Amino acid sequence: MLNRKIKNYVLGIDIGGSHITAALVDMKTRSIVEASFQRKGVNSNNTAEEILSSWVEVIEAAYAHFDIETKQIGIAMPGPFDYEAGISLIHDQDKFRALYQMNIKKELALRLDIPKESIRFVNDAAGFLQGEAFSGAAREGKRVIGLTLGTGLGSAFCENGRAEDAALWESPFKDGIAEDYLSTRWFISRYFDLTGNKIAGVKDINATGNEEAYHQLIFKEFGHHLADFLIPLVKERQADMVVLGGNISNAHAAFLPSLQKRFQEQHLVVNLKIAELQEDASLIGAASCWEFYRHS
Repeated sequence: MLNRKIKNYVLGIDIGGSHITAALVDMKTRSIVEASFQRKGVNSNNTAEEILSSWVEVIEAAYAHFDIETKQIGIAMPGPFDYEAGISLIHDQDKFRALYQMNIKKELALRLDIPKESIRFVNDAAGFLQGEAFSGAAREGKRVIGLTLGTGLGSAFCENGRAEDAALWESPFKDGIAEDYLSTRWFISRYFDLTGNKIAGVKDINATGNEEAYHQLIFKEFGHHLADFLIPLVKERQADMVVLGGNISNAHAAFLPSLQKRFQEQHLVVNLKIAELQEDASLIGAASCWEFYRHS
């Protein structure tokens, strides 16, 4: 009996400032092929050759034990980036400076010996929501707002299963911009204001002892900030669902009640959901761009 080449697998890749993660995605089951999963730390301040070589190493390792009929790759990449052409426009950030104005699609295709048309790029925030829409929490949503809450604020809109970057992090909000109030640095600053103690992140907030009241207050305030930010957005987009991801969403039990109460006071009927796929969301979302490409 002849061995048949695999037809339904697409390689999804998530590239961040300190890592690359890659895995094959079974487009029929809409799930990660666990045996293909690869992750490697990458210093984004290295030379272009060192960065690209590390990426290629991970990509080849993900493919190593699978005989794929046609290699198709979807890559979730932070911006600014020309996603259609595959050119990095990251310049004034502390990462990937060596790749500025380089055609990443062309360089990867040469190293992998595949046509450059076999590589497609998506925005990383859009990739998260695309993944949740493809096989996660946003499957049933028609008009979805997605936020990733962490060291920064990622945002995306999704309509009829297709996500796009919303770039809301620098939206004017209260006395600054949205990211000032909806990211890890707000928790660090607010905790210090209340207690005089320094923390590294949300998970370090002490939920016991004499500081329990501060814990409750901080998360209640964060829920109110999130509601104040989302309510006009939900109304404007006529959204029926909001999906929250990122590290801060792991503490959803502490801030969702105050968020939901604000929504109820506004008589807003919207499905508030926590992301289901976690770190797999961007991988699956990046791979799923090929599903839409086939049907477009």
